Amino acid sequence: MPKAIGKASYHTTRQRSRIMASIRSQNTKPELIVRKLLFKQGFRYRLHNKILPGSPDITMKKHKAAVFIQGCFWHCHGCHISHIPKNNIAFWQRKIKRNLERDKRNVHALLKAGWRVLLIWECALMTKTKLPEKELLIGIQQFLFSDATASAIKGKAL
Repeated sequence: MPKAIGKASYHTTRQRSRIMASIRSQNTKPELIVRKLLFKQGFRYRLHNKILPGSPDITMKKHKAAVFIQGCFWHCHGCHISHIPKNNIAFWQRKIKRNLERDKRNVHALLKAGWRVLLIWECALMTKTKLPEKELLIGIQQFLFSDATASAIKGKAL
């Protein structure tokens, strides 16, 4: 039986494995936040375009833009959400390193193919560093209507 201390709880290896396996890569809450905001503003997009490197979460052909909504933990953003678990450190370091290498390859391939890339970090959409909806929309629009080839939107500084 797991023990609970304050708000934190400790899980058995089997429980933790089940929790980690249930984490989705598509249609996540941060992704839905961005999609609803864009749709409400009249932007139209394609989801998870498997033809493009990395299957961007959102692609907007009109703006030649690929949008990735990145989880701060899984893509090692360096914010308050991003950390290496204390158990099985070597595994997590290898896992996150592979994620970063894959991200770099995918962004490079998209840029080479003429696409523009926007990264929106989870900390900008959730938790205590969440940006107000208006500020998030302004950041996205500034990228879409600019000549920038790549940009990122992250949460507020603590």
